[in-house]
Amino acid sequence: MDERRKKQSFFFAELEMSPSCSSFEVLDPHDPVISRLATQLFKKTTDYLQAEMVAGQEHYMLLEEINRLAITKYADLRSLAANLNKTLNEYNEMYAQQIQPLLQQIDQIEVQVSKFEVNAYRLDSYTKQLKARFKELEEK
Repeated sequence: MDERRKKQSFFFAELEMSPSCSSFEVLDPHDPVISRLATQLFKKTTDYLQAEMVAGQEHYMLLEEINRLAITKYADLRSLAANLNKTLNEYNEMYAQQIQPLLQQIDQIEVQVSKFEVNAYRLDSYTKQLKARFKELEEK
């Protein structure tokens, strides 16, 4: 205990304070300057800690707001995805029931048109041959 008092006395002596400040026993009188400075220190420390707690609380409130907005955004996206999925399924059904049979009919018509085209070219060629023979017969 004596060693501690010597260190305190040395420390406070450097600050040019009264020797009565070397001990902080409950019943010992204290220097009013130290009391005022200690009160200011505790007040400023309290203010600092309260500001830190308020800042921390504001950060948490901001995070809560961000989380609420994210939840809302993801709910909107989930709803949009569900609507898109429903629409896509409807279009797939419409394709299978209405459009695909029409496309098959178009393919069949295309095959028939190709056959008609081949027959038309044959008929045209045959007609030209007949015309040529008819001219030959007329000339004779």
